[in-house]
Amino acid sequence: MVTDDPALRPLAGLRVLEFASFVAGPSGGMTLGQLGADVIRLDPIGGAADYGRWPLSQRTGRSLYWTALNKGKRSISIDVRSAEGRELIVALATAPGPDAGIVVDNNVGRSWLSYEALSKRRADLIQVHIDGYADGRAAVDYTVNPDVGVANMTGPADSAAPVNHVLPAWDLLAGMTATTGLLAALHRRARTGEGAFLRIALADVAYASVANLGWLAEADELGTARPRHGNHVYGSFGVDFETSDQARVMVVALTVRHWDALRTVTDTGKVFDALEETLGADFRAEADRYRYREIITATLRPWFAARPFAEVDRVLSEAGVLYSRFRTVHEVVTAYRAEGGPEILGEVDQPGIGPVLSARSPLRAGAEYGEYATAPDLGEHTDEVLAQVLGLADTELGRLHDAGVIAGSARSH
Repeated sequence: MVTDDPALRPLAGLRVLEFASFVAGPSGGMTLGQLGADVIRLDPIGGAADYGRWPLSQRTGRSLYWTALNKGKRSISIDVRSAEGRELIVALATAPGPDAGIVVDNNVGRSWLSYEALSKRRADLIQVHIDGYADGRAAVDYTVNPDVGVANMTGPADSAAPVNHVLPAWDLLAGMTATTGLLAALHRRARTGEGAFLRIALADVAYASVANLGWLAEADELGTARPRHGNHVYGSFGVDFETSDQARVMVVALTVRHWDALRTVTDTGKVFDALEETLGADFRAEADRYRYREIITATLRPWFAARPFAEVDRVLSEAGVLYSRFRTVHEVVTAYRAEGGPEILGEVDQPGIGPVLSARSPLRAGAEYGEYATAPDLGEHTDEVLAQVLGLADTELGRLHDAGVIAGSARSH
C-alpha cells in the first residue's frame, strides 16, 4: 500500500490541486500525498491564514503546524486577487490528463473557483468542497463541538462548565471523508467518464458521528442529556487509578477476558463474588460493570495506591489487562528520545526549521511503513508546476514574477 518507492504507491501519477487552509482539507491532501498523489498546495502570496499558525518552532519561528500538515506536497504561491492569477489557478485545476482535473478546496465567495465555472472548462472535473455548515455558514471544529453537545459530556463529573476538547476531531474526520469521497468520484470517473461535485460540511461530519454512535437516539429516548462521567467509560468499566508514586493509569475492562484478568491480577475475585451475590449483579456483564462502576472502582483503588507504577506496569502487562499510562506530550517525546518507537514516528530535517519529530502514513504494506516526508517552502514549486503543467516558458515566468502575479520560495532569493 505505502512503500518507500513513490512510483509504486497506489496513487502515483494522480495530480490534486489543494486550495484549502487549516485542518480538514490539508489533512486530506496529506493523506493523498502519502498514498503517492502529486498534491499541489496553492497559497496566496505571503501564505494563507494558517501559514503562521501555532505551534511555532522556537528556533526559527516557523509554523510547526503548517509544515506538519503539508509534508510531501508541492507548494505554489499565486496572487488570487488578480485576474491573471485566477486564470493560472483555473488552468491548473482544469489541465488535461486522465489523472488530473481534481480540486480540493474550502473557499467561500470565489465564483471563479466554483464547480459551475470550472466544469465548463473541464466537464469531468472532480471537486471536493469543504464547508462549515451545509447552508454555507462558517464553522470551525471548536465551534461545531459545542454545537453538537460533546463539550457538555466532557470534563469532570462534578463540574458544570462545558469542556471543549483540544483535538480537532471533526476536522480530521472531515479530511478523511473528503479523501474517501474523492477516491470514490475518481473510481466513478474511470468507469463512466463523468465528473463530480462533492460537498462536505464540518458540522455534518460531527452530527453524523454522534448520531452513528447512538448518542442522539439515546438523548431522544431519555428526554435528557447524558451526565458527565469524568474518566469513566460510558456503558462499560473503565477509569483512572493513581499509583503509590503518583503515576496515573487508565484501566478498561470491555470484555469478560479483560475483566477476569483484572480480577485475577488484583486478587479481588472473592470480594467481587460476594458483591455480586449481595447486589444481585453479574460483573461479567458489561452493563453491570457500568452500573456498579463506583463500587468496583472503590474496591480496586487500594491495590493501585499500594504499588509504584513500575510494578503496576509489569503486573498488568503480564496479566493481559487493558490499560495505559497517562502521559504528557513531552513525556511521549522524552520516551521516544530515550527508547525509540513507536515505529510510525521519526526525525526529519525540515528545511527552514531543522530536526523535527514527524510521522509516516499509518497505512502499512504488510508490516512495512512508507517513507517520511518534509514540507515545502511556501511557493517553492511555483515555477516548476507552472512549467510542467501549463508549459510556461522561463520568459513568461519571469514576467509573472515581475508583475507580482506569482511568487517563489523566499529561500531561493
